[in-house]
Amino acid sequence: MAMTPDPARQGDADVIIAIDDLTMAFGSFVLQRDLNFTVRRGDIFIIMGGSGCGKSTLLRHMIGLIEPAQGRILYDGESLWETDPEARVRILRRTGVLYQRGALWTSMTLAENVALPLQEYTRLGRAEIAEIVSLKLALVGLKGFEDYLPSEISGGMQKRAALARAMALDPEILFFDEPSAGLDPISSRLLDDLILELRDSLGATIVVVTHELASIFTIGDNSVFLDAEARTMIASGDPNRLRVEAEHPTVRRFLNRSAADGAEAA
Repeated sequence: MAMTPDPARQGDADVIIAIDDLTMAFGSFVLQRDLNFTVRRGDIFIIMGGSGCGKSTLLRHMIGLIEPAQGRILYDGESLWETDPEARVRILRRTGVLYQRGALWTSMTLAENVALPLQEYTRLGRAEIAEIVSLKLALVGLKGFEDYLPSEISGGMQKRAALARAMALDPEILFFDEPSAGLDPISSRLLDDLILELRDSLGATIVVVTHELASIFTIGDNSVFLDAEARTMIASGDPNRLRVEAEHPTVRRFLNRSAADGAEAA
């Protein structure tokens, strides 16, 4: 059978991230092996699968927090873990991360939280930073909330504030780890709408770890499905098509489950 050429090796300009024969392991325990997929520029890419399959662990590998046991993570053809530390920092400066629980500093105002990466990684003055902070908070619908503490706003607003911080340095690529976790359906839908708006207005590439079906079908252009039992990926592609066309029954069950089954898939 003829194999489809690997975009990571063919120099496809539309591929911004390529996962090449990746194995994730903790000591002798292999969590996932033989992962091969690509994220195309401007896509919203979904990492999905059942509980314990390694979704968030894969994201941590992709943002440089965990080194792979085997294989490569390529950004525009440059291997994240086969380069020197200075180059790795340069690559990761192209990214922003929204962590599952937001990870806002509770003793700092929203403005101070968003300003932190600008103070750390730029030489901008106080007035310039304040202007950028106000712009980023306005982009996520939090204009006028600059002086609020995280404890003084709702969970959905906290997620949006964390997103503003992730966008502070104008990253090309945004990573979201379970962005809808803990949100009610209305807040979750508003966050999905915001993600689509940011992709369309800023041209960012977005990688999302989620088990929420509403989000998967609303925002996902492409996806990979990790299976805990097989310890590898068992499907990839447009999740709306996988819902009806996936060959593996586990994928079809996951994508066609009822709301009552949602907690089991988390």
